[in-house]
Amino acid sequence: RVEVLRGVSLSVGAGEVVALEGPSGSGKTTLLSALGAILTPAKGAIRMGGVDVGGLSGRALTAYRRHQVGIVFQSFNLIPSLTAAENVAMPLYAGGVGRREAMARAAELLDQVDLADRAHHHPPDLSGGQAQRVAIARALAFDPPLVLADEPTAHLDYVQVDGVIRLLRDLARPGRLVVVATHD
Repeated sequence: RVEVLRGVSLSVGAGEVVALEGPSGSGKTTLLSALGAILTPAKGAIRMGGVDVGGLSGRALTAYRRHQVGIVFQSFNLIPSLTAAENVAMPLYAGGVGRREAMARAAELLDQVDLADRAHHHPPDLSGGQAQRVAIARALAFDPPLVLADEPTAHLDYVQVDGVIRLLRDLARPGRLVVVATHD
């Protein structure tokens, strides 16, 4: 058994951007996974807005993951056969939102990340920075109070990195916490 995150205590508030820095294997992704309720801690507790995340199960766990957390993955995790707008709308469809409303929300989010003009493009036709901004828009589908970004700039060149960092910084506002894991 490997112990990770032993002795970690962290308390942050909405409106903040928190950067988790450290080398590969230091537990950054594990912490993000626990915050996102993908992993459950063997000991201790994770509280989000007064809710014990580790104690959630069934529909409450699904609702937490869907409405309270937006995740931006290092490798974008976009579906190549779907357009940018359809990728952003996907979590909305899964959450029971109708097509018209989901696509309107996707258009709004793509505009927010300055990609309205790329809404009908497929991921292979996007640059790395554009694909990551689509992934950020998708993470915002349900306007979650917690956004987790796991190495969001790992596959980007230095020009694209600045835009993604600026966008993540702008996402932190009253009512939303942004947690970014990075080794650089």
